[in-house]
Amino acid sequence: MVSLALAALVTVALGPVPALLAGFAVAAVAPPLWRTDVAEHRLPNRLTVPALLAGVLGAGISWLATGVPPTVSLLAGLVVGGLLFLLALVGGMGMGDVKLATAIGLASPTLVVAVAAPLFAFLMGGVASLIVMIREGWGTRTRHLAFGPFLLTGYFGALVLSAVQRLV
Repeated sequence: MVSLALAALVTVALGPVPALLAGFAVAAVAPPLWRTDVAEHRLPNRLTVPALLAGVLGAGISWLATGVPPTVSLLAGLVVGGLLFLLALVGGMGMGDVKLATAIGLASPTLVVAVAAPLFAFLMGGVASLIVMIREGWGTRTRHLAFGPFLLTGYFGALVLSAVQRLV
């Protein structure tokens, strides 16, 4: 039921574009990814890889249909995925976060969504981290936060912003 509501949001926010394929894939895997990441601190390949492949397929279809490369989607996937990959190299993120961020970037055909999604994710994750540090003490690091839910919330929050812009 949640996936259907998210798919409806994707449709309203993006309109009839090939990136709907990628957005629908992210909507479909969002609830189980959220639950798994919160419970187990992992984002399984069986959920992230199909979303990533749908993003690549959506970008390819867009390119073929219009003759114009989907620059925003490709750059968003590359930049956000690349940033999280660098963070994964130093131990700040997992590779599931990298794959999910790349899939979300590929599912972001507009500049508003491509910029707002990671911005919202990092702002919310930063606030949550600050709250945890205040509650547990500044010098202790006993708790890890799952970042997948922040990535997903950032993406769907950016879609809400995009839908409001389209409807106004």
